[in-house]
Amino acid sequence: MKQIEVQILQQSYLLTCPEGHESRLLDAVERVDTAMTRIRDAGKVRARERIAVLAALNLAFEIADREAADLAAAAQPVANPSASASAPLAGHQESLLADTDHQRLQSLVQRLDDALGDDGRLL
Repeated sequence: MKQIEVQILQQSYLLTCPEGHESRLLDAVERVDTAMTRIRDAGKVRARERIAVLAALNLAFEIADREAADLAAAAQPVANPSASASAPLAGHQESLLADTDHQRLQSLVQRLDDALGDDGRLL
């Protein structure tokens, strides 16, 4: 195992990762730092814990969105003449999925905001 010191939202962390996976870890750190910085710079959220939770939710939503798109692409028939007739329906199902995911994410964020209150502390 190798230890790497990284910076996320201007705070240092010492992380351990398996040999040969350093670049993947650094990519993940960059994504998390970028997501957290974007939320902080928007100016609406100041508490580090809340920023971290919102960034995690955003990243999880992106992953779920990609997985849903991959599943939708895998479900589409290859070189089938009747596929063009069903394409509008497939697109409609995908947009419904995205709307449902968006509503669930908004509900989670609202519940998080309610639970954290004004102080921004998780506990």
